[in-house]
Amino acid sequence: MMMKSRLRRLLGGKSRFSKTASSFSDEVPDAAETSSASSGIASQDEDFSIDEDPYADVRDQIEKLAEQDRARYATHELPSEHSEIGVPSFSAYTVYMGYAMMIFWGHIHDFFAFLFSNGRYIREESGLPGDNRDLFAPLLKSWEHFYTRRLYTRVQDAFNRPIASNPGAHIDVLERVSDDGQKSLKVLGPLDNLDTDQQRQEYLQGKHYVKTEDGSAARHCVNLGSYNYLGFADDWMSTCGPDVKNSLIDFGVSSASTRSEYGTTTKHRELEQTVARFLGKEDAIVLNMGFNTNTTTIPALVERGDLLISDELNHTSIVNGARASGAAIRIFRHNDAQNLEEILRQAIVKGRPRTRRPWNKILVVVEGIYSMEGEYCDLSNIVRVCKKYAAYVYLDEAHSIGAMGATGRGITEYCGVDTADVDIMMGTFTKSFGGMGGYIAASKEVISFLRRKCAGSIYHNSLSPIVCQQCLSAFKVIMGEDGTSVGKQKLQALRDNSNYFRMRLQEMGLLVMGHYDSPIMPVMLFHATKISAFSRECFKRGLAVVVVGFPAVPILVSRARFCISAGHTRDDLDRALVEIEEVADLVNLRYARSVFG
Repeated sequence: MMMKSRLRRLLGGKSRFSKTASSFSDEVPDAAETSSASSGIASQDEDFSIDEDPYADVRDQIEKLAEQDRARYATHELPSEHSEIGVPSFSAYTVYMGYAMMIFWGHIHDFFAFLFSNGRYIREESGLPGDNRDLFAPLLKSWEHFYTRRLYTRVQDAFNRPIASNPGAHIDVLERVSDDGQKSLKVLGPLDNLDTDQQRQEYLQGKHYVKTEDGSAARHCVNLGSYNYLGFADDWMSTCGPDVKNSLIDFGVSSASTRSEYGTTTKHRELEQTVARFLGKEDAIVLNMGFNTNTTTIPALVERGDLLISDELNHTSIVNGARASGAAIRIFRHNDAQNLEEILRQAIVKGRPRTRRPWNKILVVVEGIYSMEGEYCDLSNIVRVCKKYAAYVYLDEAHSIGAMGATGRGITEYCGVDTADVDIMMGTFTKSFGGMGGYIAASKEVISFLRRKCAGSIYHNSLSPIVCQQCLSAFKVIMGEDGTSVGKQKLQALRDNSNYFRMRLQEMGLLVMGHYDSPIMPVMLFHATKISAFSRECFKRGLAVVVVGFPAVPILVSRARFCISAGHTRDDLDRALVEIEEVADLVNLRYARSVFG
């Protein structure tokens, strides 16, 4: 009875879902054997011998560091303190000064461009009605347009780089050039497009130069940026390719319809049942975009009169979904269960503003791994607090599902939390599974309700059947249902590669965020100028890296973000580490040793 009433409060009343639940009542296999109540750290593969272990010489070190982090932040066997990014005062001062100077000179350039009607960003007449400023307001906001013109374009070559290969451990990045001072960038194409023979020779003599099938110039790089966690992009032809190709023949590329009309195939239902079985939940629904899974599901679950409590560092998709829901929103300090408890207690005591009536329901939203911090959620304490105050838990496992836990079942398995204690489990197929889209796993009643209420289900095109098959094949490998130990080896390789890379970055004196066993390693750059400098110097050395600056992160905490894959070899990582250490000296990034880098 308590479970029934809990479901009714989550869905907003019993009559909203009960009549149509039977139309989606496919049986889901018993999931008792896949409950995530077990402990989460992956043990070494029994198939590995000492001679085969690529990390035999550092095995004790990385295992000790990983165990310490897990004991501090997951199982709490050791004491831990809530930590935030420490920005050195010198860095803060110089960052603000740097932005101030760029903004100042940007306005100077704009002034003289306007005065002399000559400049890269002077608007040219197009002959369209929009040229008449007496009738049309500016399409772009003045500050955002200024930021894009005078600040972003200076470093835009570090972003949006096009690729010409699969996103495996190595990647071919197309060369780009600009003829207008970086106002715009274009793909170079064949070297014949260059002006001089000297320029062509510089490319041809480059250590990492390659030519694509159509003759375009590209750079062969170690890929340290893609979410290819389990390396399915590297061995796709042997693990997933044959089944995916067959599904293309049987189902075509698209269902050309929404799930509520003619967009549900046998592949969709098979994938949903597999997700539910994998996570130990009653049912699941799959959607065609990971970002929209959060953005469209959250407004279906909460509305006016409800309270949504969100971690302060939750992803933009969660923020957008929360804002669109109409529910009241409260923010708690990142990964701080004590602060969450204070907010919950206050919300229950005070109730809604003005009326003081109790909230219809309270939903707490957290992530498994925070993608810009590389930290995993303090799930055991979050769940404990939510159960104490009868709040629902919504867990976003975009980066943790398939990448953490002894069998890849995510942060619940890693932290030893039973999936029955997490009401809504969200995840994406874009990272560990080599596909696209996302899922929601919950009780049958919740999923049936979402099929009718969630905009991602009733309005968006359904997930491609080919992608469904890709995810199904990946699940089989991870669960060992393909009859091999490849999945187990992938999980072990990802963990070992991640922990080794993190350890070496820390030994360099770089300021590395996050926890061991996380495949995401943000390294602090702080300065806007170091964003482009770090990216360009790494690119010169054949490293494809991701850099992140304002407004994706606060203005003081620009960073590089490394994502490690099971497809990397130790040689790949050692080569990358040598290059990164050289760049760190060049750009002054050793903030763990000195405030000056």
